[in-house]
Amino acid sequence: MGRARRARKVAAAAAYGGGGLTVLGGLGVALMATEMKLARRTIGQPFGEAMDADGLYGAGVGKPIELVVLGDSSAAGLGADLPEQTPGAVVARGLSAVGGSAVRLTTVAQVGAVSADLSDQLDRAFERIAAPDIAIVMVGANDVTHRVRPALAVRDLARAVERLREVGCEVVVGTCPDLGTIEPVPQPLRLIARRLSRDLAAAQTVAAVEAGARSVSLGDLLGEEFRRVPHEMFSADRFHPSAAGYAAAAAAVLPSVCAALGLWPDGGHERPPDARRGEGVGPVAVAAVVAAADPGTEVSGTQVGGEQRGPRGRWAVLLRRRHEPVVEPDAEPEETKVTATEADTPQ
Repeated sequence: MGRARRARKVAAAAAYGGGGLTVLGGLGVALMATEMKLARRTIGQPFGEAMDADGLYGAGVGKPIELVVLGDSSAAGLGADLPEQTPGAVVARGLSAVGGSAVRLTTVAQVGAVSADLSDQLDRAFERIAAPDIAIVMVGANDVTHRVRPALAVRDLARAVERLREVGCEVVVGTCPDLGTIEPVPQPLRLIARRLSRDLAAAQTVAAVEAGARSVSLGDLLGEEFRRVPHEMFSADRFHPSAAGYAAAAAAVLPSVCAALGLWPDGGHERPPDARRGEGVGPVAVAAVVAAADPGTEVSGTQVGGEQRGPRGRWAVLLRRRHEPVVEPDAEPEETKVTATEADTPQ
């Protein structure tokens, strides 16, 4: 089964309350459980709780932008040395600089959280701020390591996005990172973890876009840097990112946060997709698969011919917002192209 089709099926199962697909049989599940126990002996001890980074960042005239961060330890910034090094704090400072306004950060992310915990996190967030302007959700890694059925994890994420959208909050979802980049994790678990995490990331994108959010692929964002300078990009436990690693993740998310609020690029006008960068418009499931393998890639809903949906599902636009060299169209790998074909376009 193709990855795009799997992503659609997982998202559909989530929408209709099904248990969803699993890509592992009984032997694969047992192997993963055993290998994960061995990996945890290799990986350093966890730090405990993340630092409290909540507060007001930057300055400006008018009401502060209300930023809420939900998710797991990656959202909370576990492993950062200082509160201002957490991803929420880094995004808050960047958002303040771009928007010319103060940003109030509220973090309800929890170490060890899975997607099912997003509901309680939202309850706590709404107790503190009734109508956030923007929310960042970073979750999925623990769903993979705890072997949560993908459709259940995706359903809980979609419900969280829907609750946020109901109060007028823009949402950016940082999808599940590629767990195959964690070198202390042995083979064959690393290959299994890579497939599981990428499949979940693609399904998260489909569900998030359907629910009204933008998704940003975190993928193997730290993979190349980890191999080159592991002591700089990962913290002492060799699993969670360091301050430098969180800065890289925040830099990938920040442009989408600014765009969601109409602050990026200059003037708040969205730029059209650039085919020279492998950007384009197509079915959301196809865009989701491309994004899962390309960290820093944003997927959001769009229209084609005035229609939100085509024969293969919701229309989506794929943008590579990270600063990358522009390549000529004929030099572009075929699998990176996401465009609406004539057969997909509504008549």
